Amino acid sequence: MAKVLRLLVIVVVVAGAAGAIYAWVGSRGGDENGNVLVDAEIGSITEKALAVGQIEPRERFQIKSKISGIVKRCFVEVGDEVSAGDALFEIAPDPTPQELLNVDHRVRSSEASFQKARADFERGRELHEEGLMAKGELDALRELYELARIASQQAHDNQDLTRSGRVTGGGTEVEAIIRTTESGTVLSRSVNVGDPVVPLTSYQPGTELASVADMGDLIFKGTVDEIDVGKITVGMPCRMKVGALPDEIITGHLSRIAPQAQKNEGATLFDVEIELDPDQQVTLRAGYSANADIVIREKQDIVLIPERLVLFEDDETFVEVPGEGPEAEPQKIAVELGLSDGLNVEILSGLGKGDQVVQRPPREIS
Repeated sequence: MAKVLRLLVIVVVVAGAAGAIYAWVGSRGGDENGNVLVDAEIGSITEKALAVGQIEPRERFQIKSKISGIVKRCFVEVGDEVSAGDALFEIAPDPTPQELLNVDHRVRSSEASFQKARADFERGRELHEEGLMAKGELDALRELYELARIASQQAHDNQDLTRSGRVTGGGTEVEAIIRTTESGTVLSRSVNVGDPVVPLTSYQPGTELASVADMGDLIFKGTVDEIDVGKITVGMPCRMKVGALPDEIITGHLSRIAPQAQKNEGATLFDVEIELDPDQQVTLRAGYSANADIVIREKQDIVLIPERLVLFEDDETFVEVPGEGPEAEPQKIAVELGLSDGLNVEILSGLGKGDQVVQRPPREIS
């Protein structure tokens, strides 16, 4: 029982002390009418426009195959660094039985046509040497012979491509190894061993095998509301906050503003791009969500007060300052306003550093 009483006494003492502190804080700087005095301070104000978007590579390209088949081998994983010419995938042809029959028949047919055209040409050449065939007729046989030879080579190349996925003859080089054309980092890999691959042609987009981008060249891509887009221009400085890196500030400058708006859930937005400053001491990744403050105007070391304390009357601006006596009512003085960020406002004249402004209590709504 004694322990319980002792605990109750401690709780009462702590509660009383907390109440006294709260009452002292609430009454500090105020008067019997609830007015609070706020000091004019030296600070900085930034007028800015907000852009919402994410960090992305400047250039990102897709890897696709020009032959159909099945993925036989994958040489890279997501995150690997690759250089131009590095092998990424090997595609094994997977022709249908009908396709195999067709290419074999074309080879036999073209070979027979080629043999006949060659025999006709050789016979015509002998006749021409004996003076029994005109040169024009011999030239026609030579043309048929060359066309038959080309058709036969094409049929053999098609057979090689269908069966093995490679063509190396006739001055043409086609292979089943898919290589990257640019250096960068593998951002995604869309296929695994055994997956089918549709080729890239003039009639179909083809299967995306992977995507590669230069992670050393990142930019911010986002949107700005139409209310702010008229205030911003290319070249303005920007400060970005990345959601995954809350303690880091990324700097850059506005590099592009889209000439046409887009509609998104009823809002009118403009696409913007921000060039990141070089040599940033932070590791960025593609897809990081970020908010960018586009600095329209900024002032340092200026006198400012909360904008809520400003009174507007007939195109003039006033603030209330304490009266001369302890019982005197607050007096209104004219002030000239400067830059505002919506919370604080610059005072160009009428107040100085340390001057006090009266903040009246909120009115009760009956």
